[in-house]
Amino acid sequence: DIKTAYLHSDVDTLDRTDILRDLRLGIYDVLVGINLLREGLDLPEVSLVAIMDADKEGFLRSAQALIQTVGRAARHEEGRVIMYADNMTKSMSRTIEETNRRRAIQESYNKKHGITPTGVDKVIDEGLRAIIGAPEKDKKPKLDLKKIPKDEYRHLIKELESQMDLASANLRFEEAAELRDQIIQIKERL
Repeated sequence: DIKTAYLHSDVDTLDRTDILRDLRLGIYDVLVGINLLREGLDLPEVSLVAIMDADKEGFLRSAQALIQTVGRAARHEEGRVIMYADNMTKSMSRTIEETNRRRAIQESYNKKHGITPTGVDKVIDEGLRAIIGAPEKDKKPKLDLKKIPKDEYRHLIKELESQMDLASANLRFEEAAELRDQIIQIKERL
């Protein structure tokens, strides 16, 4: 199974921060960005950037935008970019040329100074919600397994799995992940 989350321009700032943190923590394997501006995704864990419709000229496919997007994989030692397209555009060509130019400069600098490239180490913070607190509507009662008889665990697991499936179907991936974690916690006690 590939655990996936998505970002688009309507995702609010706190949710965006949580999603990016969860990607870094390994809760998600893949992050799908839909019509996003490129800045702000400075994640060393990004090893692959796939750009769909790379040949569709426009604001998000200009040379500058593509260079920014391609740069998201630059902090990973084995970062790769795949541009899906039917035709090579001028923007794509300029992006590839600029990437190769920057790589040559970096490799020359590394060689001159005896540097062996390593991945970037970036601390994973707790997110903005930890600092300012979650909104009241997001606060759910914590599951207290001590108050639930063990013979009810299997029924509880089925109920939580149904809620998790519903949350996932409604693209509420964070809620689904929380429910999944609760299910794992209960199964460990069986």
